[in-house]
Amino acid sequence: MPTRTGHLLTGFPGILVGMRADRLMAILLLLQRREQVTAVEVARELEISERTARRDLDALAMAGVPVYSLQGRGGGWRLMGGARTDLSGLTASEARALFLVAGPASAATPAVKAALRKLVRALPEPFRVQAEAAASSLVTDPQRWGSGPVEHRPPRFLDELQDAVIRGIQVRLGYVDGRGAETARTVHPLGIVAKGSSWYLVACTDAGLRTFRVDRVSSADRTGDPVHRPADFDLAASWREIADEVERRRTPLEAQALCVPDAIGPLRMALGDRLVVGTVTADGRNEVVIRGYDEYTLAVEVAGYIAWLQVTGPAGVREKLASIGRALTERYG
Repeated sequence: MPTRTGHLLTGFPGILVGMRADRLMAILLLLQRREQVTAVEVARELEISERTARRDLDALAMAGVPVYSLQGRGGGWRLMGGARTDLSGLTASEARALFLVAGPASAATPAVKAALRKLVRALPEPFRVQAEAAASSLVTDPQRWGSGPVEHRPPRFLDELQDAVIRGIQVRLGYVDGRGAETARTVHPLGIVAKGSSWYLVACTDAGLRTFRVDRVSSADRTGDPVHRPADFDLAASWREIADEVERRRTPLEAQALCVPDAIGPLRMALGDRLVVGTVTADGRNEVVIRGYDEYTLAVEVAGYIAWLQVTGPAGVREKLASIGRALTERYG
């Protein structure tokens, strides 16, 4: 029997990409239901090539999932412990990593997520609470803030902080703010958010709910004391409120305009949540509100839509549009 290699907590992120997460979880569920499967059977069941099935089975083993292959006639792949295993071969951290795939940030399909939530009931009792916590510990927000550099490497203390979230343990946090000042405080970790290529810790503090950029964390020491988690706390909902507030601070200016219906779609693609569509006027146009950083930046953003968009205020944005128009006319006639 081959020796288990790797660690699921560190091995899974490099493997679970897009639809592949679905396939790997589906294979695991097949192994749960059956005594043994072959690569041919997996390929037929999932409608993939036999080569892909073999690669995915190998990937599960390399990620640390307790599966092994039997060679020769009548061989195949099995879960350690047999077909009706309770997955007791998983360590606590491996069980948590497995059920991260079932959370709202997962790329898995709803059917796979539902199957994983059922599968959690088969976990040994000591792992079950943490596995369920893992499913709600992470939120992914694909939109980046601004146009800063993209950092692909996970920040130093990400694993420690996510582990504290899942275990429900307070952390003594060292943190460097945007001005370079370092402070230390005890926080109650509630969730991790991946925002574009940046990572954030959402935590309760003496001052209320706060967010911390994980790449600014200078130390993270677990205290052993339990987290006091608000009974109605929902990470995804809380992050939406936080992100909306940050966006309002980043784009404090509001401009009013009238827009023809055909331009609403392109404008929404360009501006996202900064575009708010209102009522329809008597001439068939929509009243809209557009948020921006300042008058000139906002005028530049909407200048290309001027054939479909009539900015009605504030006066400063209209003046900047007129200035841009004069500059274009002078240069291009």
